[in-house]
Amino acid sequence: MPEGPELHLAERYVNAVCGGLVFAGGVERSAVSKCPAVPFSSAAYRISAAARGKEVRLTLAPLGAGAPLALVFRFGMSGSFRLCAAADAPRHAHLRFLTRERPPRALCFVDVRRFGRWQLGGAWQPGRGPCVLGEYQAFRENVLKNLADKAFDRPICEALLNQKYFNGIGNYLRAEILYRLKIPPFEKARTVLEALKHQEQDPSLTLSKKLKLKRENPDLLELCHTVPMEVVKMGEKGYDPEYSGDSTAFKNWLQCYSMPGMRSLRDSKGRTIWFQGEPGPMAPKGGKTRKKRAQVKADPEAPTPKESSLSWTRLVLPRGRSWPHSYTMLQLSSSSDFAPGHHTHLETASQGSGEPPKAN
Repeated sequence: MPEGPELHLAERYVNAVCGGLVFAGGVERSAVSKCPAVPFSSAAYRISAAARGKEVRLTLAPLGAGAPLALVFRFGMSGSFRLCAAADAPRHAHLRFLTRERPPRALCFVDVRRFGRWQLGGAWQPGRGPCVLGEYQAFRENVLKNLADKAFDRPICEALLNQKYFNGIGNYLRAEILYRLKIPPFEKARTVLEALKHQEQDPSLTLSKKLKLKRENPDLLELCHTVPMEVVKMGEKGYDPEYSGDSTAFKNWLQCYSMPGMRSLRDSKGRTIWFQGEPGPMAPKGGKTRKKRAQVKADPEAPTPKESSLSWTRLVLPRGRSWPHSYTMLQLSSSSDFAPGHHTHLETASQGSGEPPKAN
């Protein structure tokens, strides 16, 4: 799910690819979208973007007469912007802004799962606090002056997802931040944050030494800024959705979220939190922790067992045979050795084909 860093990278992407383009005409909405139509049309206009927390605002500014129009986007589970040839717009492009050139290109809001939203007007969503990335000092003050709020009666892992105070923090960021500070995710939020109000540095220290201490010993609120900034810096060469499938750098950056050896629990909202060590005193009663197992890669030079004719992970049962569950957790390692691994779909098929089944 896109979080603060991804929205800020989307801002950079739009401003980079649209900076020299002139757009023209109306704004096209897909037939299946339930978001509002955009009542805007201009013979020539430009597009710029600004991000705040988990929102991006696009401004459509006419080059001649006419008033500008702003739209605020929230990306949901899978939203992104993409510039492409208008004739090759992605299937799930739910909003399209066409360039004046011929043939035209289109800046598309692409959202496969359709949880993303846009609203007319430039106002940020009410109730969202200062952005952890772009408004750090205001964000910090907003948290520390409101610790009496009942939101901080919750476990720290749940408070971190409250956009009234932590605008831009999402599921993977909360796990990484708490892991670095070795804070149990189900410790009471107020207990964790109250101590930050009374932090004082030795007044005799020079400014450079104070800054060095902050870098070497950041507190939770500082990490709410610096950890997302690390993700933004990984995308400094440009947020390019066309190549977002290559997430090697991001996966290498993760230390906790969904990593082997880490434990997980569901919080009171049903969202999974990853952590190491004990969950903390406010862990849900009866909640069972799960531990992520490392996936062992098969040796490419290992001989294939003659006893087994299965060489794919999508297992096909002979016609007429049944299985007690639609899905099971299997990973084929040898003819007689199965270990826990990824989801494997079981289907029925005719016997003796000897060929891997086609993926659905």
